[in-house]
Amino acid sequence: MAIFSIQHITRYEYSRPVRESSNQIKIHPYSCSTQEVLQHDVRITGNPDLHLFPDYWGNRTGIFTVAEPHTHLTIESRLLIRTLNSDLTAFDAMVQKDEIIPENDLLLTELKQPELIRRKDAIDFIATEVYDESKNIPQIISHCSHYIFQNFRYIKGITDYETTVDEILEHQSGVCQDFAHVLLQLLRSLGIPCRYVSGYICPNKNGMRGEGATHAWVEAWVPGYGWAGIDPTNNVWVQHNHVKLAVGRNFNDCTPVKGTFKGTARQHMSVFVSVGYEDGHVFEAQTDVSSETAPFTGADEPEFIPGVDQQQQ
Repeated sequence: MAIFSIQHITRYEYSRPVRESSNQIKIHPYSCSTQEVLQHDVRITGNPDLHLFPDYWGNRTGIFTVAEPHTHLTIESRLLIRTLNSDLTAFDAMVQKDEIIPENDLLLTELKQPELIRRKDAIDFIATEVYDESKNIPQIISHCSHYIFQNFRYIKGITDYETTVDEILEHQSGVCQDFAHVLLQLLRSLGIPCRYVSGYICPNKNGMRGEGATHAWVEAWVPGYGWAGIDPTNNVWVQHNHVKLAVGRNFNDCTPVKGTFKGTARQHMSVFVSVGYEDGHVFEAQTDVSSETAPFTGADEPEFIPGVDQQQQ
C-alpha cells in the first residue's frame, strides 16, 4: 500500500490565435480494486464544461471544447491516490493455455487477436523461444516479458506514438509504449487475451525505468484470477508502484490528451509530470514537441490535429 501525489500538465502554445479546440482526455484514474482516489482535480484554461462518460473499454473519458480564439491551452490534473498490492499468490495453481477463453466472451476474443504486421516471422521466432507447453499462463506471460526486457534496449527519443510494431522489431529499441506493443503482439500470437494500460510509474527504492513520467504496461487475462498487470520495461508484475489511467487494445485507445483545432498556427506542446511519494521524494519529467500546420490559402481555416499527449516513457 502506498499514497502518491501526481501532477500532470499538458500545455499547448500557438503562434497565432486558434479557435474551436475540441479535445478528449483520459487522465481520470481507472476504477478498479487496486487503487483508491483520495482527491482529484482537473483544471482547464477558460473552465469549459467537461463532459465525462465511460468509453467502450470502461475508461472515464472527458470531452470539452474551447470555442473562442486563444493562444494557449493548459490541461492540469492533480491527483492524490492510494494503491494496493495485487494478490499474486494464486498464480501457483493457474490453469493451462487451452482453458484461457471463457465461452462466448466477445471482449476477450477481440483482445486475443494479433495485429496484421509484416514481421510476423520475428514474433513467431520469439514465441518459439519463450513458449513451453508444460508452463501455466502466468509463467508463459512472465517468460514473454523477460525476453523483451533482455533483448530490447530502452532508449528514449528514437520512436514516437506513431511507431509501428514492425519498426520496433527491426531496431529492437524504444520506450515503455514500444515494449508494451511488442508484448501485446507476442501474447496475442500465443492466444492470450491482453490489453494496453496507460498510467504512471511511481518512485521505487531500487529505481525503475520511466519513473516520474507517463508509463505503459500490459494486462493479461489469467483464468481464475482476472486481469494481471505486467511491466516489460522493468520486467515486474504490477504491484503498488503503478497507477492506472486507461486500458484498451493499444495506445490509441488510451491517449491521455488528444484533439483538434481550427487555425493556421504553429503549435508547441509541453507535458510535465511530477510523481511524489509519501516520504517527500519527487520524480519529474518534461517533454516538449513542436509542429507546424501545412500552408493554407483557402477561404476557411483548416482543421488541424495537434500532437497527442504523448509518447509514454
